[in-house]
Amino acid sequence: MDVLNDILDTLKLSGALYFRTDFSPPWAITVPNLAQAARFHLVVQGSCHVNFASGASVQLGPGDLVLIPRGRSHILADDPARPAPELETVLAENKYDGQGVLVVGDGDPNASTQMVCGHLSFRFGADHPILRALPEYLLTTSALRAREPLLDEMLRLLARRVFSETLGSTAAVTRLSEIVFIELLKVGIHQSAELHAILLAFNDRQIGRALQLMHAEYSHTWTVESLASKVAMSRSRFAERFSELIGMSPMAYLSEWRLQKALSLLDDSRCSIQQVAMQTGYQSPAAFTRAFSSKFGSPPTEYRKAAS
Repeated sequence: MDVLNDILDTLKLSGALYFRTDFSPPWAITVPNLAQAARFHLVVQGSCHVNFASGASVQLGPGDLVLIPRGRSHILADDPARPAPELETVLAENKYDGQGVLVVGDGDPNASTQMVCGHLSFRFGADHPILRALPEYLLTTSALRAREPLLDEMLRLLARRVFSETLGSTAAVTRLSEIVFIELLKVGIHQSAELHAILLAFNDRQIGRALQLMHAEYSHTWTVESLASKVAMSRSRFAERFSELIGMSPMAYLSEWRLQKALSLLDDSRCSIQQVAMQTGYQSPAAFTRAFSSKFGSPPTEYRKAAS
């Protein structure tokens, strides 16, 4: 079982929006927070400074891409010291309706900054150690792309599709952006020790196998002992190694994952609350409701009503 694929499917990773930009100096934009989303900016021409609330700053050149995994607010500008109005203000002032290219300024088009910007979304309540392990941003430079031919080809294809404006290009870019996100996780492991450990767990012969079992049979009454036995480890060594790589105990991971699967079932099926409870390994609807309410702040009945 591909655990990473199951995680992203359950968290409902989906490309949600993209647009092209053509910014002529002077320009600056404050991009607002966007919950349950990952934003990206790919520079095709020119350069761009990206400033974060933490004080971190990066400069992007042609071929560089920055991914902001948790949708946090940031500033894009030609000059990092330039005052930056809110994105909505810039969109309104330039009468941008979401179609075509967002043009700011009227300078020399050969000296402008052209980017592909977009975001990917996750379902409400989406949570997993891999999301929590992601740093404030992941930077992919043209030099790094040269060492990652698959990612490089995906980004080239994405840019070509965006600029082609042919039939089906929007759907193609949406799907490509999802693939790019997955590839960025793989190449970004050196930018986050926590992310590196989790991806290492997926490929670990014993911990990886335990994760496969927990994802394939999440309703099973697993215990630390039964999982350790399945992967030929002692109970103590299994629990220690799992926590070391994933950042939480096996049973805490399983409990969280069952609730993520419950969200998926509540959103995407007509299962009753009792059926959802049974399918996610809870002994009773009451036990399921208590766990769900504790995690998400409301009972599953209210969640389903709000979602519909």
